[in-house]
Amino acid sequence: MASEIGEAIRQLMQEKGLSETAVKTAIESMLKSAYKQTYRTDENAIVVFEDDLSDVKIYSRKEVVDGVYDPVFEIELEEAVVLNPECEVGDEIDIEEDPKTFQLKAVNEGKAKIRGELRKSLKDTLKEEYATKVGEIVIGYFQREDSKGNIYVDLGKIEVEGFLPLKNQSPREKYEKGDRIKALITKIDGKDDDGKNRRNKKVKRMDGIQVVLSRGDPNFVRSIMELEIPEISDGTVEITKISRVAGYKTKVAVFTNREDIDPVGACVGQKGSRITNVIQELYGEKIDILRYDADPTQFIKNALSPAEVLKVIIKDEAKREALAIVQDSQFALALGNRGQNVKLANQLCDWQIDVKTEEQAADIDLSEVVSRQAAINLFKDDEEIDENSLASLPEINMRVVDVLKENNIVDIQQFVDAYEENSLANIEGLEPSDIEEVNRIIHENVEFEEEVQEDSTIQSEENNSSEVGEDASDEEEYTCPECGAKITLDMTQCPNCGVEFEFEEE
Repeated sequence: MASEIGEAIRQLMQEKGLSETAVKTAIESMLKSAYKQTYRTDENAIVVFEDDLSDVKIYSRKEVVDGVYDPVFEIELEEAVVLNPECEVGDEIDIEEDPKTFQLKAVNEGKAKIRGELRKSLKDTLKEEYATKVGEIVIGYFQREDSKGNIYVDLGKIEVEGFLPLKNQSPREKYEKGDRIKALITKIDGKDDDGKNRRNKKVKRMDGIQVVLSRGDPNFVRSIMELEIPEISDGTVEITKISRVAGYKTKVAVFTNREDIDPVGACVGQKGSRITNVIQELYGEKIDILRYDADPTQFIKNALSPAEVLKVIIKDEAKREALAIVQDSQFALALGNRGQNVKLANQLCDWQIDVKTEEQAADIDLSEVVSRQAAINLFKDDEEIDENSLASLPEINMRVVDVLKENNIVDIQQFVDAYEENSLANIEGLEPSDIEEVNRIIHENVEFEEEVQEDSTIQSEENNSSEVGEDASDEEEYTCPECGAKITLDMTQCPNCGVEFEFEEE
């Protein structure tokens, strides 16, 4: 008896993957159930396991009395002394019960109860195990398909059933029995999406769980790319967003902070080797890999690839509406088959994109269309951008503007002052090329005439107060050979661009 119970416990733990606690709880429940069926109560039933689980016993705890009224809870002193000579009236004694003496009905009901407890414990264990795998890739094998097109997948465990609903499949894919299926785990449940318990009439899996799978989810593509592309798996290249129409096309926006890495090239691989592996896993589904850009106009251009976009105009930033203008030859390509390309671009950018040819755009009144500057406002927390701010400069890199803002450099003059003081090099996140690019844009688009004139006048008044007429007029005619700003004879450095110079007498 002892060896049989111990072997049964070890077998349950090994084959079913159940914990020791779960098995002990189930056996204890079975024995108490049989005890209760025999004695109409289990309040005084005590179940004891050996430390090595080699045996289990059930005892009936009774009170030692002189005159028994309830034999279930009481025992005569004379009988108790036989079991333990030191017993006295009022003591409690545990008397071992032989399960074989329990009623047959009680034993059968106990067995049924232990099966129920083990099923519940097994299901809880499996749910807990697979709950940690939601969002991960799992590999199984095609088992069968029902009349509605739903596929059941063998995941290698009798108690676990993979369920791939028709809506989670790609229309490109067809399977036969035994075919390998790689899919994304989306949830762990014994129910369909309508909330009703799904029970197949031919094959019932009452004891296990259902693992709902998907091959049409955009995150399935993300997981496949993480497996195939090391730069994505290690975080060097980041997938910012994915839009997908399963079976037709997927668009993936990628980004990296590393200037020495091309995120698109890293995903495509040499001669397309990396992306080819992903496409093969998707049974030939098209994949567009494009660069993410914080500038919405540029991002929209990228998202409409492979079409070439001439211009993007932000129509309404609040409603996130944009107009993309393309050549006649690119119009069909921009829209895609049944409009799928522009639909995917809309989802990827989270903008409503209206694609027009040059001829069609010519007929549209664009007088009230918001300029590109409105799009910049959208990425500046709706702050009002005045003409003296760095954000108002054309072609300015908004990432650089944000970094400068974090260091309290917001307007153009603040940048110029910091540039002349050589303090910009200490700002984290700014490269020397970023600083020089901003400086170039400023000097190509901003004039400092009033400030230079004022400085020149002050210098003239301080140093030439005794000179009037023709001499003063001559001083104001000198200009900087570098930037053209007005200078005076007593200066050795241009107050505008900082270039050093000296005057020579002819």
